[in-house]
Order: sequence, then structure tokens, then C-alpha cells
Amino acid sequence: MSGSTEQLGRKINGARNLGGVVRAMKALAASSIGQYERADEALDDYLKTIELGMIACLHGEAQNPSAGEIKPRRAQQIGAVIFGSDQGLVGSFNEVIVEFSLQSLRALPGKVTQIWAVGERLKALLADSTQSPIKEMEVPGSLDAITPLVGQILLEIQSARERGEVWEIQVFHNHPKLSSSYEPVSKRLLPLDESWQKTLRATPWPTKIPPQVIDDIPSALTAFIQDYLFVLLFQACAESLASENASRLASMQRAEKNIDGMLDDLNRKFHRLRQEGIDEELFDVIAGFEALTKKKSKRSG
Repeated sequence: MSGSTEQLGRKINGARNLGGVVRAMKALAASSIGQYERADEALDDYLKTIELGMIACLHGEAQNPSAGEIKPRRAQQIGAVIFGSDQGLVGSFNEVIVEFSLQSLRALPGKVTQIWAVGERLKALLADSTQSPIKEMEVPGSLDAITPLVGQILLEIQSARERGEVWEIQVFHNHPKLSSSYEPVSKRLLPLDESWQKTLRATPWPTKIPPQVIDDIPSALTAFIQDYLFVLLFQACAESLASENASRLASMQRAEKNIDGMLDDLNRKFHRLRQEGIDEELFDVIAGFEALTKKKSKRSG
């Protein structure tokens, strides 16, 4: 009996220690969600300012922006940037974005010639589902690490487009929702073609005074486009990281609930075994007392 209670005691201590780890990871995931969501919201106003700058340039410039000047050398070549995770404990986070990305890419006219996979686990899933070339990139571990990653992606995209390896660029990532949930979304990053320019030109200027661009319009437009692409990728990465931590938070909440239920069950078993041991000891004491009383009675008789 003592061996059983000791074994249960060790299990209870192990479950409590595991519960402490889960609560720490839960708190870390909750705090991480907040910082990535705040960064994403802060960039919304900046993106609107950049779009106003491009509108001002396009209103006074008839020439196409430089980002759209590279032409495909053969049939439509598609490149994809897909954001996933390096770490586990995120439920079906990677599976959801992989399935969504591949279905979306199959529906596009053309051939997928390059995939940039942000996340080790994401690349493993993609390698099992597609024959397209895949380049793995490391998931940023903090908000500050997003900037160098986005810069690297933009450089590789530009190099691939100049070599004629890709023409259209699609970006896929999970977007956070309420109640620690997320949904897969996509956006076309490039090309900034005539349709894109036409939409931007048709956007009304917010004031009655028409915009004016001082100095060189093509140079200003090029700078605005670079910032525009940077912000779009930065937001995609930040939203993916927020969704990843939301998925991890949900997993930790389920784990915490399971651990609490297991602890309740183990504690009930422990108290029952302990009570049974106490009852056995009491029975032994009573039986010994009765036997001793009978023996004394016989001697007295």
C-alpha cells in the first residue's frame, strides 16, 4: 500500500511540475500575441501614408512603376512566400496554411517555380506535397528579427525576378481572429501591374487641393513602392506570429485543462489509497485490542 501511495505521489508531483511549465508557456504566448498584434496595427497607418504617397506620384506620372517593368520570359512563373512555424505545440497551424496555399496555387494560371518557406516544420510538410523548389527561412524569434527576414525575402524575390525565374509573387499566412483562433489568407505582392495602378489612380485624394510631388517623381515612386512591399511582408509575418502564438495558447489551455483533470483523478486515488491504509491500520489496532481483552478475560476467569 505504501508503495502505491508513493508512486501516486511521484505522479502528482510530476503533473504539478508539468502544469507549471504549461502555465509559463501559456503566459508567454499570451504576451507575444499582444506585441505582434500591436505592431500590425501600428503599420496600418503607415501603410495608408505610403499609399497616399504612391497616389500622389501616379496622379502626376504616366510611366509605370519600376517594380512592374520586369516581364516574364515564358509562361506565367509564380513564386510563393509562405509563413509557418519552427516550433511545435501549435496544433494544426502548419497543416492549415500548407493545404490552403497549395490549393490556391493550383487554381492560378501558370507554374510555381519557387517557394520561400518560413519555418522548418512548414518546409517538411511542403516537401511531402509539392515538387516545386523550396527554400527554407528561419522564423523570427522576436519583433526586431522580422525586419532582417523581410529584407532578405525582398532581395531574393528581386534577384529571382531579374533572372526570369518568377514573375508573380503570392504571400500566404495565417491571420489572427478572436477567441485565440486564426484563418489562412493570401495576397498578391507582385507584379504592380496596370490593374493595380488603375485602382490606385482611381482612389480619390482626401483633400480638395491636388497633390504635388517635389523633385523627381520616379525616384519618389520607387522609394514608396519599396516601403509598400516591405510593410506588406512585415504585416504578413507579424500576423503569422500572432496566429502561431494564438494556436499555442489554445493548445496550452487544452493541456492545462487535461492536467487539472489528471491531477484531480490522481488526488482522488491518492486519498482513497491513503484512507484505505488508515482503515487497515485501525482494523489491526481494534483486532489486537479485542484479542488482548479476550486473553485478559480468560486469565481473570
